[in-house]
Amino acid sequence: MKNLNLFRFVPFRMNRLAAEISAALSVEYRDRYGLDIPEWRVIATLGFRETPCTAQFVSESTHTHKSTISRAVSTLIERGIIERVENKEDRREYSLRLTREGRKLYQSLIPRLLRREAEILSCLTEAEQRQFEMLLEKIESGLSLPTGSAPAARIPRSEAAAKDR
Repeated sequence: MKNLNLFRFVPFRMNRLAAEISAALSVEYRDRYGLDIPEWRVIATLGFRETPCTAQFVSESTHTHKSTISRAVSTLIERGIIERVENKEDRREYSLRLTREGRKLYQSLIPRLLRREAEILSCLTEAEQRQFEMLLEKIESGLSLPTGSAPAARIPRSEAAAKDR
């Protein structure tokens, strides 16, 4: 039987990298804006979209439990960062969008986060960064995850699967 070297096991390495990078980035929005990771995920998901979306979309596209997203949504609504938009066809359903204040917060964070991302990736050459991006998209695609080249309005897997039924 072959032994497993945890530090060579790709799923462990990717998870460890993701945790470290997430923690490094969270300093930018936690310290300055008092946001936690789930709240940032809601803001980030709404921020790059042109149209409102549901909390379910945020939950599925960020792979964050719906109760965690629900708590984040409640907090962000109370803080005036996001707002509910009623569905005109089904008044029981609503979508979410950034308020003017939320949009300003999002826009002020983008340069800080991009700068931090550049610092993290600075150990790679530009060519390595492009190759790394391509490889990440290839793995995401292989797992049927939305990729950076996907349009912002892409429907998460479970919503798309439900529509195919």
